[in-house]
Amino acid sequence: MSRLLEFTLMLLALGSCQGRRHNFIDEEVEPVLRASKYGSLWPLPQKVQISDVPFKLSGSSFKITDAKDSSAGPSCSLLQNAYRRYYEYMFGGAKKQKMSKSEQTAPSDLLELKVGITSLDSECDGYPSVTSDESYELLVNQPFAVLNAPTVWGALHGLETFSQLVYEDEYGAKSINSTAISDFPRFAHRGILLDTSRHFLPIKVILANLETMAMNKFNVFHWHIVDDQSFPYLSQTFPQMSQQGAYHPYTHVYTPADVKMVIRFARLRGIRVIPEFDTPGHTQSWGKGQTGLLTPCYSGSKLSGTFGPVNPILNTTYDFMKQFFKEISDVFPDGYVHLGGDEVDFTCWKSNPDIQKFMDQQGFGKNYSKLESFYIQRLLDIVTTTKKGYIIWQEVFDNGVKLKPDTLIHVWKGNQQQYQNEMANITTAGYQTLLSSPWYLNRISYGQDWRGFYKADPQDFKGTEQQKKLVIGGEACLWGEYVDATNLTPRLWPRASAVAERLWSAKDVTDVDDAFSRLSVHRCRMVERGIPAEPLFSSYCPREYKGI
Repeated sequence: MSRLLEFTLMLLALGSCQGRRHNFIDEEVEPVLRASKYGSLWPLPQKVQISDVPFKLSGSSFKITDAKDSSAGPSCSLLQNAYRRYYEYMFGGAKKQKMSKSEQTAPSDLLELKVGITSLDSECDGYPSVTSDESYELLVNQPFAVLNAPTVWGALHGLETFSQLVYEDEYGAKSINSTAISDFPRFAHRGILLDTSRHFLPIKVILANLETMAMNKFNVFHWHIVDDQSFPYLSQTFPQMSQQGAYHPYTHVYTPADVKMVIRFARLRGIRVIPEFDTPGHTQSWGKGQTGLLTPCYSGSKLSGTFGPVNPILNTTYDFMKQFFKEISDVFPDGYVHLGGDEVDFTCWKSNPDIQKFMDQQGFGKNYSKLESFYIQRLLDIVTTTKKGYIIWQEVFDNGVKLKPDTLIHVWKGNQQQYQNEMANITTAGYQTLLSSPWYLNRISYGQDWRGFYKADPQDFKGTEQQKKLVIGGEACLWGEYVDATNLTPRLWPRASAVAERLWSAKDVTDVDDAFSRLSVHRCRMVERGIPAEPLFSSYCPREYKGI
């Protein structure tokens, strides 16, 4: 047993005994404490065999290299950066030094990890996409280990897995056991949503969480970048949007250089960046810098001085959207953009006489959902011209908007029965879907709520196998009303890790007790790598978080 696992389980046992006096407050079932036969692997690979045969690892002799027949050689900077990053993870960032004459390589040493990209197109110079092959094969044997993957994205996941197999013995020496792993994700879309409008998140916080996402094999950063509260995205086409709509026009904005940095950092870790610009609701901050975009509200027959959703009856609205989303399509390289479409309040539209007249002309009667659909349909047509696919919240589907066949419909509303019915309805209609309803991590409670996240399954609804295949994944969401840089990371991790395993591992990986044992150590691994991930229960880590 690794020293990290042994210490964690020992203190967990101690903590659970001491905690009994609090049971009148905490009615949780005490965790089952047992070492997992899978060590601390997270998320659990599809197929894994770990033997009891250990090999020693020495920072002075071990190296990560390209296999001779790899289609991605030394010119692939993405892999070379990853080799350095994972070497530092495994050996504490110490500089690699040549062995002295007095140092001898022991017969039990593992000397090398050879990484081979097996397809002709390594995708080293591209961006990950929803169709990317993320599979890999890992064989740890003596005198070297072999990691093979069709693309660099699978190789990145394999490097993470290899680093998780490394452990310390009681004397602090690094070891790894003989292992065979064949792995691939269950779902193609495994995302984290962060909200940078309710509270501005500094770039370093976003980057730190992208790093942690890679540790958990998430592959989509859903950047809910603007909303009612603020517009921190600095548009080069419409700079007045952030000048007027951000909390502060200089300190609380994401410049073009910032956005490029996030996209580049994410790509190097196999993560897609999908921005969300939600309309026609959630747009109060938009109107501050774009006169005439929002609907003027009335109180009786007079203007009230307030504004509602985007004004859907003006041609200038769609002229603006064409220019704005042309910029977005150029700035963000991913094949998809999230267009929102949720929670549109019709009160202001109902008060506006020009809107009422338009409704009569269009034959909409008093059905303002039809007006919303009118707007959404025109917006979708605009985005289609940019060659982007789009993701929309479930209300757009519920309201009967005409959608492209490849539209991704994002389910976020309702309890278990309600979202399962929604998933069934969407897939019956032939659309692909993402689930977030059970994974709103901004909702917190006392105790181990990660267990509920872990048990929720995106394919758990009544439907055919063909319907189930239309579920391409899900996202954990951390909305920002009560979250900023001070508490985001510990609130997100390791609770989001539970979602990571549900979206990566096989459907039958459901043993919560085994998950608890592995996740406890994985949480300590995140802490050791500088991530302030909160505890699962009473415990300790051999290397505690030291703060900033």
